[in-house]
Amino acid sequence: MTSGLSHITVIVRDLDRMTAIVETVLGGREVYASGPNGFSIAPEKFFLVGDVWLAIMQGAPRSERTYDHVAFRIDRSRIGQARARIEALGLEIRQPRPRVEGEGESIYFYDDDNHLFELHSGTLQERLDRYASWP
Repeated sequence: MTSGLSHITVIVRDLDRMTAIVETVLGGREVYASGPNGFSIAPEKFFLVGDVWLAIMQGAPRSERTYDHVAFRIDRSRIGQARARIEALGLEIRQPRPRVEGEGESIYFYDDDNHLFELHSGTLQERLDRYASWP
């Protein structure tokens, strides 16, 4: 039985470019950089994004885009600021799926390696409550 999320790893072509995305858009803080002599199968960096351990590892990225994504929580009042930072980095913003009022607000964006990230302002409980009250 698991006790929660340990970490998320994404494979990227350019560790420095992804570092800029993690730090600028997600507010991540770098806590480890392997350099050329790491312990894993490729150079990597670790970040704390809130209390989530995000690892980026150098390698061949995804060949196509899907709706598979990782969502990070964001305060609704910061959605506009986040959009501006995403646009400043030249990242593609994907239109969100249709939503019902009360399930939170989201902004979706792709990194340079076809990973989809979401910044979401709602909680699971808010979504469940909203869905339960749907006519």
